[in-house]
Amino acid sequence: MIETKIINKVIQHLGRKDYKIDSKISNKDLFIILRVRFLQLLRGFFLKLKLKSSSGLVFKGKNVKIQHGYNITSGKSLILLDNVYINALSSNGIVFGNNVTIQENTVIECTGVISELGEGLTVGNNVGMSHSCFIQVRGHVEIGANVIFGPGVYIFSENHNFDNSDIFINEQGTNRKGVKICDGVWVGARSIVLDGVTIGENSIIAAGSVVTKNVPPFEIWGGSPAKLIKKRK
Repeated sequence: MIETKIINKVIQHLGRKDYKIDSKISNKDLFIILRVRFLQLLRGFFLKLKLKSSSGLVFKGKNVKIQHGYNITSGKSLILLDNVYINALSSNGIVFGNNVTIQENTVIECTGVISELGEGLTVGNNVGMSHSCFIQVRGHVEIGANVIFGPGVYIFSENHNFDNSDIFINEQGTNRKGVKICDGVWVGARSIVLDGVTIGENSIIAAGSVVTKNVPPFEIWGGSPAKLIKKRK
């Protein structure tokens, strides 16, 4: 019989305080999960050697592609599931906190063109990014602790200049303000967060929203463009 107490303690040690495996999971299912995690851990061991630093375990799924991994710092536990792509080429690199999980098919792109490097990305503790998210890191992107991204969340930290109608837009350069998502935020599925936006702590962005301006703490916003729906306090 698999000793779930030991597994719970290991997971808690990696950064998930008071985490417990659901008692309804059978030993057979738990064995399958652990087998997959073991294979991910083996792949992660070799990836960890390529990172700038890592203070814990790295789990790597299949077909994970990391470019410029020497710019990445990770905490106690970093889980990168199948088909994740990370381009870490940037001025300040990428810093992942403890217990960060990035689900399948998510893309983190720090630099699009080598004529202008992206600034960098910081991610706090206990952050979960669901499937098929896209984070464009041009201006600095800061994601706080205990943040949840639903599937298909897009973040953009750059805009094209377009004031001069006599010149092609791609010849007018760009401007960057950056994006900040504070602690405890939940960004719903298929939401888009645009450059210059700060989302205050413990706020919620409803699914399918386009966030174009700052969201105060403890508020629920939704729509396109997103507007206040209700306050949580």
